[in-house]
Amino acid sequence: MRNQADQEAEPQALFLNPARDPGIGFVVPPAFWWRLRDPGVIDAFAASQDDGMNTRIEAHLRQVKRHRSFARVAEVNVVPVLLEGADFRKSHATVGGKALLNGAAGARLLNRFGWDRPGTDAEAALGLYFADCQAANAGAVLPPATIPQDVDFAIECRNTFNYFHFLTETLCQLCVLDGLAFTGRIFIHFPNAPEKTRSFVQGFIAALFPDLANRVVLERAPKHYRRVLSAYSFQWAYFQMPPQVVGALDGLAPSDLFWHGHRATRSSRAMLAMNTVETTLLALRARALRAIAGRDCSHLPKRVYIRRAPGQARDRQMQGEAALVALLEPFGFVALAFEDLTPLDQIALMAGAEVMISAHGAGFANMLFANPHTTAIEIGTLQTAQIRWADFWPVAHASRCRYVSFIADHACGTPLEVPDFATTGIAPVHLSDRGLGRVMAFVAALCGHSPRLARAQDVARLAGQLLRAGQPDRAEAVLTRHADLCPGNLALCLAQADLHKAREDWHAELVALHAAWTADPTRWQTLAQVLWCARRLGKTPVQVWAIRLLQSDFPDRIAELARGRDWVQQLL
Repeated sequence: MRNQADQEAEPQALFLNPARDPGIGFVVPPAFWWRLRDPGVIDAFAASQDDGMNTRIEAHLRQVKRHRSFARVAEVNVVPVLLEGADFRKSHATVGGKALLNGAAGARLLNRFGWDRPGTDAEAALGLYFADCQAANAGAVLPPATIPQDVDFAIECRNTFNYFHFLTETLCQLCVLDGLAFTGRIFIHFPNAPEKTRSFVQGFIAALFPDLANRVVLERAPKHYRRVLSAYSFQWAYFQMPPQVVGALDGLAPSDLFWHGHRATRSSRAMLAMNTVETTLLALRARALRAIAGRDCSHLPKRVYIRRAPGQARDRQMQGEAALVALLEPFGFVALAFEDLTPLDQIALMAGAEVMISAHGAGFANMLFANPHTTAIEIGTLQTAQIRWADFWPVAHASRCRYVSFIADHACGTPLEVPDFATTGIAPVHLSDRGLGRVMAFVAALCGHSPRLARAQDVARLAGQLLRAGQPDRAEAVLTRHADLCPGNLALCLAQADLHKAREDWHAELVALHAAWTADPTRWQTLAQVLWCARRLGKTPVQVWAIRLLQSDFPDRIAELARGRDWVQQLL
């Protein structure tokens, strides 16, 4: 049996349409395809030694936040299904020879389809496939199924040595068995050599699924089943079903630059993945928190730096880690490795943490167990920001914690170039003295010790970072400590305005914006902010004042601002 999908086939022959193709039946009628929920707080900041690199980092982060981040998160339903003639291959499953587009495994199949077809327009072929699916599924009815008495349950596993993939893609799928009264065997199929299996696999199964652990079998793929139960995610069904069947997320997208609605472009698929969270992930979080309920966790620190355990993970030691750990200690931070803790202690640590800090790595999967007030601080690079940052968004959305990244330098021979992942893999992080200063200023303020900074621009940046991290009180403390720098300083006046806006104190925001305009009357954006704030307050005279100044001093801007806004035209 082939262990990989035949990427030379056309999409219609390669991928399964769950509403039309035989071999899949839905054991429980799904109550929803997806539904909305509030997101976590996710942001990132530049922390490079080089000004040019900081500019590149900030440009990338602005693009992601302005064009790729949904206003809310879509919770995607994952349900139990009965598969007929199923084959579990290299981290995916097929039914009747067609691959299930199932969660993260489905995303990899779609991406691989393009990578493995050089010289062909793979994306166009995928576009036609999804368009055909939508046309065929206009009256879609998902086929029902009942559970046979002698059936097993099987799920795919990307590998048994990467903690992130195991926790977020495989372990969580066991939650679809909740409420089914299932008594059969449970198979987890993986592609790697068995000796590469890490102890966390069986450790977390035993800790979180004690009722199932003695029936779980780890077995290398491939394997064929005449019939088998499994878990199926509706994530990619979003593009297989028309809007009238599955609904539309278009209203959540900040722009149409990367989001193309029900057109399953590569960028739309990436945005869907980063702005959704599967029900199984939420169920795993709930199960984990129930498992630690009532435990004495007083031995676990509230502020923690997570280091990489020697020999337990890829050798990507962060340069500058020793200096960071030394500076964190006076603020009550304890350095430890997740691998040195039991599964339940890992969960309890995150559930009770105020602040968790670490270099980029799989350990951030444990944000799944964080409380909404936890601030998880990742120190990464522009490389990880470009290709890995979004992978962790779903777990932050699941817990609604505060996920903050500082983007430092690459520890490689050409630190100002983004290393090619295909040839070098993930580059280690280099936290320079300048980057360390930015990280520690944020951490100190977060812990209630606002640092005294010499430059107003540094104060404004720190206050802005704290606001974007959902910490208005800490931002106010920073601005209050530097009140002597504020009068006449544009950046600090704008920071004050942002603080008042975050608290929805519109009158105070308007006062601060007027102070910012007085500090620098050459900045047209300040007048635009005054205009919006005054409109929110219903202050027509202030709106007229701002519009007339824009009209006289910035005529090109007022024309752009008035386009499509009748209320501006009426005030001209």
